[in-house]
Amino acid sequence: MQVSPTSLPDVLLIEPTVFGDARGFFLESWNRRAFANAGIDVDFVQDNHSRSRYGVVRGLHYQIEHAQGKLVRVTEGAVFDVAVDLRRASPTFGQHVALELSAANRRMLFIPPGFAHGFMVVSDAAEFLYKTTDYWYPEHERTLLWNDAVLAIAWPSGTSPSLAPKDAAGTPFSSAECYE
Repeated sequence: MQVSPTSLPDVLLIEPTVFGDARGFFLESWNRRAFANAGIDVDFVQDNHSRSRYGVVRGLHYQIEHAQGKLVRVTEGAVFDVAVDLRRASPTFGQHVALELSAANRRMLFIPPGFAHGFMVVSDAAEFLYKTTDYWYPEHERTLLWNDAVLAIAWPSGTSPSLAPKDAAGTPFSSAECYE
């Protein structure tokens, strides 16, 4: 596999080795030893799987306590995936990285604890799988306003977003709880 830093060096792009032939393909989506050798030495405790239709925005979510690292990928369709650095002591505090993850490109992202994360579905539907380094604690979950002008995320145009009430009512970056 190829592991590369993104514009936010702690967020890593993972391009797995894909073995394909006329029958289909095979890839390792998680191998503890290989990922540890690449600098991603974490314990995952939970796997999540969502399916969403075109235009759905999920996020930007984070947990202010029990911060979660995430290994994210798409197994059907495509998403515009975003991570925002919420670590006050970080040189990239308040900056974001955004890229397309899809079943076709088979790319994955590792997003360490301390980041808000979200995505917009840009295909008819998308299935999104992710591992987390801590459990979900709804009382600690926070939502950063997905379209906050301060963040200046260039979400795909021409898409009328579909949002859950908590995502539509996200907190602006200027008043969000952040990590020290």
